[in-house]
Amino acid sequence: MVDDAFGHPRLAAIYDPLDPDRSDLEAYVRIAEESGARRVLDVGCGTGVFALLLADRGIEVVGVDPAQASLDVAQAKPGSERVRWICGDATALPSLRVDLAAMTANVAQQIVDPQAWQKTLRGAYEALRPGGHLVFETRDPARRAWEAWSREASYGVTEIPGVGAVQSWVQVLEVSGPLVTFRWTYVFAADGEVLTSDSTLRFREREEVEAELVAQGYVVEDVRDAPDRPGREFVFLARRPGVGEV
Repeated sequence: MVDDAFGHPRLAAIYDPLDPDRSDLEAYVRIAEESGARRVLDVGCGTGVFALLLADRGIEVVGVDPAQASLDVAQAKPGSERVRWICGDATALPSLRVDLAAMTANVAQQIVDPQAWQKTLRGAYEALRPGGHLVFETRDPARRAWEAWSREASYGVTEIPGVGAVQSWVQVLEVSGPLVTFRWTYVFAADGEVLTSDSTLRFREREEVEAELVAQGYVVEDVRDAPDRPGREFVFLARRPGVGEV
């Protein structure tokens, strides 16, 4: 099920203006360049920001996302014709042989069902060439990030060209074990429409993620900090073993 923030056409259209700072993607671009990746799979590509950053560098990109409204935004951007866009998820991909698969931002945590998570990791594995890499991030549960998600802390008004002023804020609805459910509210000044989007993230422990990667056949090469958020995220770099590698 797609969250309305990504699947509702009016909300998908304002996603980028409401979150314009994507400096978090710089680390992923560097990983792609350092690994010499020429073909990249962007899992949960959303409105295509990361996919287009790579395409601008001459990298062949496949962007997959289950939210057609977000893909519509991506496909309307300059240079979008250089990316292959697929509406779906990593559990049912066409035959690919990419050098790097990536899940940026909250993508990994939004896959909350354990079986869906296993199938996603396996789908990415099958899409990688032998020796190819998977990279993704997930928040460190020990930091309890959700405790700072409140209306008071998040409230803002954004002026969006062609749309007008939009108020937005977030509030936590429920914390149940590793699952945190929260709601974003959006108010459009132009016509007074109020839209909400409920989301759930799974906060996985580092050891849990590493064990599942190994179970799906990966070699875990590194677990890093996110450079722009030190001490708050685990960034996993895993590899599909090469041909003949034990």
